[in-house]
Amino acid sequence: MTVKTFDGPAQEIETDALVFVGFEGRPPAIDEERIAEVCASGEFSGKSLEVTIFHKPAGFKARRLVLAGAGKADKFNSAEMRQTTAAALRTLKAKGVRSMAVALDREYRGDEFASAAVEGALLGDFEPDQYKTDPKEKEKRADEIVICGGSQGAVTRGRVLGESQNFARSLANDPPNVLTPMALAGRARQLASEQGLDCEVLDQDRMRQLGMGALLGVAQGSAEPPALIIIRYKPAEGSISRDHLGLVGKGVTFDTGGISIKPAEGMEKMKYDMAGGAAVLGAMRAIAQLKPAITVTALIPAVENMPSSRAQRPGDIVTALSGKTIEVLNTDAEGRLILADALTYAGRIGCTHLIDAATLTGSVVVALGAVNIGAFANNPPFLQKVLSAAKAEGEKMWPMPMDEEYRDQLKTPFADLANIGGRPGGSITAAWFLKEFTGDLPWVHLDIAGTAWLDEAKAWMAKGPTGVGVRTFAHVAMNW
Repeated sequence: MTVKTFDGPAQEIETDALVFVGFEGRPPAIDEERIAEVCASGEFSGKSLEVTIFHKPAGFKARRLVLAGAGKADKFNSAEMRQTTAAALRTLKAKGVRSMAVALDREYRGDEFASAAVEGALLGDFEPDQYKTDPKEKEKRADEIVICGGSQGAVTRGRVLGESQNFARSLANDPPNVLTPMALAGRARQLASEQGLDCEVLDQDRMRQLGMGALLGVAQGSAEPPALIIIRYKPAEGSISRDHLGLVGKGVTFDTGGISIKPAEGMEKMKYDMAGGAAVLGAMRAIAQLKPAITVTALIPAVENMPSSRAQRPGDIVTALSGKTIEVLNTDAEGRLILADALTYAGRIGCTHLIDAATLTGSVVVALGAVNIGAFANNPPFLQKVLSAAKAEGEKMWPMPMDEEYRDQLKTPFADLANIGGRPGGSITAAWFLKEFTGDLPWVHLDIAGTAWLDEAKAWMAKGPTGVGVRTFAHVAMNW
């Protein structure tokens, strides 16, 4: 999709559809008789995600005028702008509209809203149909988005973030027979080459030499070899912060549960179990283009969790890279095992602050549903930095408790700790398990199990992977 800016009067934009945002009780100030009538009659109320289309508007070069409802004006922010724009585009492209312009209200002409409008258009245009062969499906795409108001820099930022989030969504949508751990490593190498980043991939032999027993224990049940993907971004000389941000993403390209096998119903969705790794890669794509002043290293432990005759068994004891021993009570709690070694390695290669993202537990879905990411941390100021970034980017997070008492649930007489702590507080004990491998480094864990996938399409987004986390990660780096 082409993204442009327009500085002239909205009436002069030549486009298939010109979108104005309207609010409840405050219709947009547009000099077009039919719009005033529709608003006065209540046919357009301004409620959130409401879309009304007018053809051949008088006095406008646009072929259609579109009123996009955004709810109450006093609650409108960049997150609402993102969803409103996405909903408008999805409504229009379903009707064959190929180009769209958004006229930002005078109150909302700042860069924050311009960037969000572009992101919304790009996110709304994405469809998880890359494996469909009917050419008509590919025609259901917008060709152009024009922003009337906002700087070129803001529009560029929105394009980079929207495209990077869609990159993560595309990765998470790949089927597991295509996106194996080594194939994911290949995609990472390609990304690094295209964006001018450094990429290193540790193979099975190297991980065995280092002593990554927790990661390799998960991988041993699969015929597909594992990989630890490492991508590095370094800022230009003279602008380097002394800090070193480590982004760690769970990369289980398919999760059967292993010997502790999952139910068959819904197992096909487990291709999304690498959504944390996809988000980290998407963030690195954005970071490479936005160029923050801090060194950022991404680590994605990539494995497939399968129940072969060689698979890890409940009762096995493995030794992690840190030297700690782990009793594996449930092989379906595999994400924390691979993250344990990746977090330890991140500290060894110089990361000073760690954020991990993982579709880690069903427990967080029970606690927070599909609305909020569960956020866990060992350092309140660093947690606040991440929460502030998430709020600015419209990615909802909720801080979860990390009381010492939860750590007791991981005790076992046979090893340093068990890999599960029972059903009560399952997402918290999982976070406590990860905390054991972060040392003294400030660390935030994001459990995205409930937010990384949409089971049903929304007005602003297609069914499937959401790419959640990309914008927050990029914001943390850019505003360090």
